[in-house]
Amino acid sequence: MKIISYNVNGIRAAFTKGFLDWLQQADPDIICLQETKANQDQVDIAAIEAAGYPYHYWFSAQKKGYSGVAILSKHKPLNVVYGTGIDYMDAEGRNLRLDFENFSVMSLYLPSGTNSERLGYKFQYMDDFYDYINNLKTEVPNLIVCGDYNICHEAIDIHDPVRNKKVSGFLPEERVWLDGFINNGFIDSFRYFNKEPHNYSWWSYRANARNNNKGWRIDYCMVTEPMKDRLTRALILPEAKHSDHCPIVIEFE
Repeated sequence: MKIISYNVNGIRAAFTKGFLDWLQQADPDIICLQETKANQDQVDIAAIEAAGYPYHYWFSAQKKGYSGVAILSKHKPLNVVYGTGIDYMDAEGRNLRLDFENFSVMSLYLPSGTNSERLGYKFQYMDDFYDYINNLKTEVPNLIVCGDYNICHEAIDIHDPVRNKKVSGFLPEERVWLDGFINNGFIDSFRYFNKEPHNYSWWSYRANARNNNKGWRIDYCMVTEPMKDRLTRALILPEAKHSDHCPIVIEFE
């Protein structure tokens, strides 16, 4: 089973950059999308289905052109869960889950803390999401939470940890939260297989950051501990350039 997670920074914009051709070549069983910035009726659904993904689910923000998550699948899920049931989260379209026979996968788009108001919102979201997931994994033990967490975990996950230590996404409090999330029963699948530095999943559009690989690793496929022995591979695909993020991959039995 191959799952890809990808913050596309606008699915319609990604389409114009060759996203569908890339998707067919990458050929995942399931792809979790974040920051779709579109409602389903604004997307070329026929093209997605023709690419081999007859099962597709969209959870958009109430605000037009903002946030939103989706999951495209070759396989029909047993169950689809839109949102978390927490109103303020679900208004921004940030969580979507598909349940299959032997695992469940969630597409997650955690908020960014771009200013003091949004940073407070982000911390509230993090706390409430932690509680939600803590309860969910007792019901759904084989859980994969893919997406844009908007947090770098360790210094190895960011190109300049010293200068960015007071920037949202690498604040000590955010990193402690992510540390607690992992230590409470999750595995960072990429780090499970790869301990090397200079592996990032997002680059600023400014200052030629991507060409210079001055990036941040803020996208994760987190898997619950019971799935540990089923993991076979995890990687990052920086050569895919339809967004300021790149796709990340997890493979398991």
